[in-house]
Amino acid sequence: MHLVINATGHITHAGPTARKLAGDSPMVGARFLEVFAVNRPRAVASMADLRRSGGTKLHLETRAAPRTRLKAVLVPLPEGEGKMIVNLSFGISIVDGVRDYALSNADFAATDLAIEMLYLIEAKTAAMDESRRLNLRLQGAKIAAEQEADTDALTGLGNRRALNNVLTRMVAGRVPFAVMQIDLDYFKSVNDTLGHAAGDHVLQTVAQIMVEETRNKDTVARVGGDEFTVVLVDVRDADILRRVGRRIIDRLEEPIAYSGHLCRISASIGTVWIQSGISPAMEKLMDDADVALYASKHAGRARQTIYDPSLRETAGQGAAQGAGGQQPA
Repeated sequence: MHLVINATGHITHAGPTARKLAGDSPMVGARFLEVFAVNRPRAVASMADLRRSGGTKLHLETRAAPRTRLKAVLVPLPEGEGKMIVNLSFGISIVDGVRDYALSNADFAATDLAIEMLYLIEAKTAAMDESRRLNLRLQGAKIAAEQEADTDALTGLGNRRALNNVLTRMVAGRVPFAVMQIDLDYFKSVNDTLGHAAGDHVLQTVAQIMVEETRNKDTVARVGGDEFTVVLVDVRDADILRRVGRRIIDRLEEPIAYSGHLCRISASIGTVWIQSGISPAMEKLMDDADVALYASKHAGRARQTIYDPSLRETAGQGAAQGAGGQQPA
């Protein structure tokens, strides 16, 4: 990485590594300032300027592609005649230089610190790559943990935590949506007669049916033993709610086969329709859905009721009659 230039600024000798910087163009015989541009000091524009800068650090750049940045120091040769030796180095551009010119250990003197710098850069790069891989693994583990925390283990649906997150966004967005509170009818008899394995199979089948009868952008969650909640987004017509509810009810009335037995259930649905611009309290929203669900159960099950404030009066009367009809032991 050294050059010898004469009084006229022509390169009369170039070390083997320096010659690689010129590529296919011969460096010896060319003018130094035609091969290299001096970026600093900016005052260097001629050979006289270059000679006056002897002993100071120069910032150079090769004029030919890939326009490598270099550091240099010029020192007059003792034999005089205006000759100078130019000592070149890559500085912090060492990595680019090694890559662009296919350099190896043989291109650097034994006392050159470039090799140590390369080792340090390689070690730093390896450490950063390992840190990046570790961060990706940690991020993946975090995402997996969050998904697990939001997922019902049996059905793969969202759980109550996931439902609350979705409803929080919907309420804050003041957009039209609907909440269907769904309770399975006669599910307890499946568990009592065929066992919990049959019950688990029925719940998994129910989950699959609800996903099939809703859109990808909707949310289906299992929030209790045989309780499910569906959030339908962008609902602008009550007929949509009736159609979706009817499809779910009809499909869940079809017997579900399990180990030679037929499991018969149905579904009661209580639905709340939130129209655009309304931002209900979360507790009120879910309580309204429960009131509508109670109305469906009270009316004979296997049906859907869309919430109306008048349902609260009916629910209150039913509760009062139930309490009044109790006989003392």
